[in-house]
Amino acid sequence: MATSTRKKSTGPRKKSAGRKKTATRKKPVGTRKKTTGGRKKKGTRNKAASRKKYGAKAGQKVKKTMEEMKAGKLRSGRSGKEVTSRKQAIAIGLSEARRAGGKVPSRKVSRKKS
Repeated sequence: MATSTRKKSTGPRKKSAGRKKTATRKKPVGTRKKTTGGRKKKGTRNKAASRKKYGAKAGQKVKKTMEEMKAGKLRSGRSGKEVTSRKQAIAIGLSEARRAGGKVPSRKVSRKKS
């Protein structure tokens, strides 16, 4: 058996000099949080949030572009340079799905700084 190398203390334990606890005050009755009486609310989930954002066609297009990128055959639009970024490959797949009429959310519009 392995023996322990820890020292065993023989005297009383010292208290650490930490923060002193102060008495907590109750908040006035008007500022307390209102409860639902122990019952959980049902049906509060937003139905739009639980719906799928992307259709099957979008998934197929993105999958195809990812396979092309991994094979080294995916090229960007105008310049024709090879795409190496995963994000760029996904963006190309989604834009192809948009053109094909698939269910894809519209692009986020960036605001111009003046």
